[in-house]
Amino acid sequence: MESQDHPCSSLRSEWSPRIPLLFTEVRMESQDHDDQPSDRYRAGRVRQTSHSFHPLRPVRSKDVLSYPGVAIVTNSVRYCSTVFSQRSPPTITSISTMGEDNPASLENKTSGGNTSKKETEVKDEKTSEPKENEKSNAKDKGQKSKPEPRERPVRKVEKRKLEKSSEDETAAKRSKAEDENNTDEPAEDLGKTDNEDFIKKINQRRTDVCEDVSKFKFNKKRVRVISEEEDFSEDSNGVVYWMSRDQRVQDNWAFLYAQRLAMKLEIPLHVCFCLVPKYLDATIRMYGFMMKGLAQVEKECRELNIPFHLLYGQASKSIPAFVKEHNIGGVVTDFSPLRVPVKWVDDLKNALPSDVPLCQVDAHNLVPCWEASPKLEYGARTIRNKIHNQLGGFLTEFPPLVKHPHPPKTMPKLTDWKKADMTLEVDRTVPEVTWAKPGSQAAYKILQSFCEKRLKHFATQRNDPNKQALSNLSPWIHFGQISVQRCILTVRLYRSKSSDSVNAFIEEAVIRRELADNFCYYNKHYDSIKGAYDWAKKSLALHKDDKRPYLYTRDQLEESKTHDDLWNAAQDQLVLEGKMHGFLRMYWAKKILEWTNSPEEALAFSIYLNDRFSLDGRDPNGYVGCMWSICGIHDQGWAERAVFGKIRYMNYQGCKRKFDVPGFVLSSSEHSKIFIVRFNFQEDPPATQQLLSAYNFQHVTGYLLLKTHFQRYQI
Repeated sequence: MESQDHPCSSLRSEWSPRIPLLFTEVRMESQDHDDQPSDRYRAGRVRQTSHSFHPLRPVRSKDVLSYPGVAIVTNSVRYCSTVFSQRSPPTITSISTMGEDNPASLENKTSGGNTSKKETEVKDEKTSEPKENEKSNAKDKGQKSKPEPRERPVRKVEKRKLEKSSEDETAAKRSKAEDENNTDEPAEDLGKTDNEDFIKKINQRRTDVCEDVSKFKFNKKRVRVISEEEDFSEDSNGVVYWMSRDQRVQDNWAFLYAQRLAMKLEIPLHVCFCLVPKYLDATIRMYGFMMKGLAQVEKECRELNIPFHLLYGQASKSIPAFVKEHNIGGVVTDFSPLRVPVKWVDDLKNALPSDVPLCQVDAHNLVPCWEASPKLEYGARTIRNKIHNQLGGFLTEFPPLVKHPHPPKTMPKLTDWKKADMTLEVDRTVPEVTWAKPGSQAAYKILQSFCEKRLKHFATQRNDPNKQALSNLSPWIHFGQISVQRCILTVRLYRSKSSDSVNAFIEEAVIRRELADNFCYYNKHYDSIKGAYDWAKKSLALHKDDKRPYLYTRDQLEESKTHDDLWNAAQDQLVLEGKMHGFLRMYWAKKILEWTNSPEEALAFSIYLNDRFSLDGRDPNGYVGCMWSICGIHDQGWAERAVFGKIRYMNYQGCKRKFDVPGFVLSSSEHSKIFIVRFNFQEDPPATQQLLSAYNFQHVTGYLLLKTHFQRYQI
């Protein structure tokens, strides 16, 4: 049951606990014709079935959210639905798709020759005298008119004259309200953001440090030599930077170190990227984002006299052949703590000639992983001071990567990216997202918009999925298209305006993220129950055979076919956008533990779904997030309960206390297009309006406007 302070609690007496409702499916035309409904839902065909639903509680039937007593129309992949109660529901008089007709033109159309006289009269009455109309309608139908609530006496106060005009004051209030209630996350209008000055300032900060990296005091603790050979040969014809985790040109310590060596030896610098046809559960969504970013890297490299080479297959085979062909004196690469990249580096070390050194630079973390701590840390409290104590030596401004003074004799041909795409052996059923544009330039735009618009809300609203408070930088950070250190250097400039938010962002982006790298680097079972603490393994084992309230298969979870509308909406967000809100990731993974046969199965399902759909999947943060939720990593034991044991518990009611769950469900599930529905409010308009207002609908001149997750239309 809903809590007593629910906005619609006064309406509860109007409905019995369970009322039989008439469920009507109506197929509607959409602008998106890629996924056509089946013939069963062709236009003009209606199927009616009898159902019983709980009043005021959203029900999810075939991925469509509905509420008793009101017609709610949302865009679904196959059809839209309307639900009516038996007691005089509001009736739909017209339907159209936003973008095809604006509300004004729609009103003109529906009030034309096809609109009945009665409908026109109702519309005119509504806009003139709504309260009197309600009373007369109730009398005409023999219904008892509702007693009007007593109006509190209004105190007459003399208003002070303001210098601003009333119109300016109203516009300012409206602008402030929109800024506070902005919930369009994670969409970014990259095309309209003018950040040339923002990027120029970043470039200026680099050049203010020094002219180039050869004149920069490089912190050698960032570098470690992996091979037995340490010295680069002076008789060689080049240095190779094997780009892997950090796929950017500027603000890249590994790239800068490679250029420093090449400048010292006065030889060319080459960049190589090894494209493997398949990597874990990555789909074309991730490969497309990565390859488009690499195409920009290639263009920027050529402008700096640095050839970019796309090599195919494992580095242990392609890099040694390249080294031999071009007489390369040494190889520099970046760092990743994950199992597969670590094996790539080890295999390359064994495959390179004995006289060719291999160096590794941690260009991803502020404090290199091996310098932050020499052991596996228990939690954030044990690593926080270790990182903060070393930030002074590592959190410095970057020098610029400049036009290389020793170009090769010939530049290679431009990469054929279409040919590269044809070599992939990945799942192409998961489409690329449109809200996130690949590359460093797009990442700078996201960083700028975060600093100027969302950073001020980060400390207080980052755990509310309905608010626009997150940085949304995780896809670009994951692929190394922007440096976390650049993000910290930029965010720190706003400390005077939002000190709490700046500190909170540093905690998340530095401490928590580097803690995840620490876990994956020192714990070889970072994606297995074997990697959990002893207390957690013992507790989960004791409750392994506990009865689960629900059991779902991996396919059911993937298709959002659970009883929980919040979980389904979070999964829909992950599938459609390639990104899930950080707070919901915890709830999402913990419910998988509750609804699967065992902790082992829950961990495998959560990692699979995250790696398959999330742009920042296959990342230390993702593995640690799943391990925290299911195995209690970096957490402590809590009160013991069924299934969870001593693992921290999260539930639906707790989420409702933190944020507007129905609002998120309506705005963040797969119903991502707007439909405008014109209602006849002749039947019980106060009750209908109150119910709709409780679920984030807005009544505007006879229309209901559904605010979606991606954009907001104003009338």
